Amino acid sequence: MYQKHYKRKACRQCNSKDLSIAIKLEETPLANDYISEKDLKKIKEKYPLDVYFCNHCKHLQLLDVVNPKTLYENYVYVSGTSPVFVKHFEKYAKYLSDNFQSNGLVIDIGSNDGTILKAFKRLGYEVLGIEPAKAIATEAMKNGIETIIDFFNPVIASSIKDKYGLASIITANNVFAHIDNPTEFLSGIREILSSEEGIFSFEVSYLRDVIENTFFDTIYHEHLDYHTLLPLRDFLERNGFEMIDALRVDTHGGSIRIISQKIGGKNNVFKSVNKLITEEYDLGLHKLSTFEKFSNQILQTKESLRKLLKEIKAQGKSIVGYGAPAKATTLMYHFDIGSEVIDYVVDDSKWKQNLYTPGKKIKILPSSIIEENPPDYILILAWNFAESIIKNNKTFFEKGGKFIIPLPMIKII
Repeated sequence: MYQKHYKRKACRQCNSKDLSIAIKLEETPLANDYISEKDLKKIKEKYPLDVYFCNHCKHLQLLDVVNPKTLYENYVYVSGTSPVFVKHFEKYAKYLSDNFQSNGLVIDIGSNDGTILKAFKRLGYEVLGIEPAKAIATEAMKNGIETIIDFFNPVIASSIKDKYGLASIITANNVFAHIDNPTEFLSGIREILSSEEGIFSFEVSYLRDVIENTFFDTIYHEHLDYHTLLPLRDFLERNGFEMIDALRVDTHGGSIRIISQKIGGKNNVFKSVNKLITEEYDLGLHKLSTFEKFSNQILQTKESLRKLLKEIKAQGKSIVGYGAPAKATTLMYHFDIGSEVIDYVVDDSKWKQNLYTPGKKIKILPSSIIEENPPDYILILAWNFAESIIKNNKTFFEKGGKFIIPLPMIKII
């Protein structure tokens, strides 16, 4: 039996042991550990969710690490179910093609259902995915995306190099924050990336957006790291990479796209990198006190939302949740919201329908039930898709239904 959970004693990026608790959240079960009806009586283990600040390199991170096999082998998040993400990845692929590399092999690490690789394939690239979630990877292969079902590591990298050659572009979107040993991960990237022209590009949740918008619910056990550019730039350099571009993008409530090359590559460093680092300094994103203040903001939002939901229920009104993203687990546990408030949750992903939410055990149903049996209020748990959710539920709204958006500020529509 492999070890399910352990606690690190040093910073993941610089190995310093000079760490302080920056944000303290309630323990939660695993954010994507949805429950089948036959397992409802099983007690799900909860894990600490404290966020630590490295006083040496200024990096923010979880030290409690859950074994990746526990997290990902039965993963049910699928990027292709969201039209917003499909469009995002199409634009992303074209951006890299237009500005950096227009041909060759593209490797996507954590390729999920192959959404971004489909976009690259349409642009004429050879493509290869690496994905540990067996069911989702199998689905990608059925759809024509060659996929290695495994976790990426230097051994896998060596076998890829022997069989496929070097990559022109390597992407790892919403993956780089999930890795407990990023130094080893980057050594694998170096092994298979073309030296002069190769590009390593990845997107991660941007800590600036988390802090500015109180998006605390993006903190959960899959996300081990919470990135700002300064410590990330220095970490990449220590591992043989140069950050050449940094763009803010609006996915997941606010992310950052980092484009890097091996040190000595042909591209110049864009002005965007130093500009954003200067802004981070001005916002205090490399100070422990900023995150301690953030913790107090979260508590104030909790009190306000719980008061609103209690008032609605006291009036005999019904509330359902919309969306069962991983972030909903953190929000429901830290704000203490369960079946006493939410009647059921709807989600458009077939992988989640007819399962139950992690720990709180609220049933997840197809969104069609809203038209069949409309509630009084919809609490949008997938708040980053609020605009499209409201648009797609126009009939509900026109008949007097109301939406509650919990973050960044509580809003009733």
